[in-house]
Amino acid sequence: MMHYEVVGRADAAETVLLSSGLGGAGAFWQPQLAALSERYRVVLYDQRGTGRNTEPLPDGYSIGAMADDVIEILDHLDVARCAFVGHALGGIVGLDLALRYPNRLTSLVPVNAWAKTDGHTAMCFAVRKDLLLHVGPAAYVRAQPIFLYPAPWLSQNAERLAREEAHGIAHFQGADTLLKRIGALLAFDVSARLGEITVPTLVAASRDDILVPWTASERLADGIPTARLWVTPEGGHGFTVTEPEIFNAALLRFLDEAA
Repeated sequence: MMHYEVVGRADAAETVLLSSGLGGAGAFWQPQLAALSERYRVVLYDQRGTGRNTEPLPDGYSIGAMADDVIEILDHLDVARCAFVGHALGGIVGLDLALRYPNRLTSLVPVNAWAKTDGHTAMCFAVRKDLLLHVGPAAYVRAQPIFLYPAPWLSQNAERLAREEAHGIAHFQGADTLLKRIGALLAFDVSARLGEITVPTLVAASRDDILVPWTASERLADGIPTARLWVTPEGGHGFTVTEPEIFNAALLRFLDEAA
């Protein structure tokens, strides 16, 4: 069984499950935990192959397999339905769940996610793969914040980023695992099936995201009949970290309405 954590109100009527992006670590959601834990039971987990779930990934590992991992966690917790919040790769895991297991979701929040990888995003991942394969994991980890956060935030948080870089290098998920996970997200394409999604959905994005154009979220919201789009003007790809108060307020409003 995969490692996961449950925090917040044990007596809450609703469970919120948080799924992170390519890094895979449940700790990514630390800026959301206090706000969510006041009202909800919150589940967070390290994705398979990352963090405390370090088993090697099989060849052909897919977004569908990542979604099945979520179902395994819900079943282990005896949770029939949950609100699912996913960032980037985690968001496309949520889309797969909404298509294959709609009865397990009360609502869906894909954050800076996509139905099909944008050409610009594919180019960014190609550069990151080149760094990994031809320079090494340390260079990959060192470059990662450039894709995640706005330049002013990077400048103001140099000490924090140095600590995160050291942690990221020490706990790197491994090149083989990372390449399989990148391959899975690049292969994902549900652009022709968005109209089948019936789960109440908040598509969240940042206009200054340099990894995933906010227009990818606009296309998601346009294609999902039950979706609405919420765009914040700044914060970068990781705006849940750089602008947590703004995101948390929008997330709580949506979860309250969906419930």
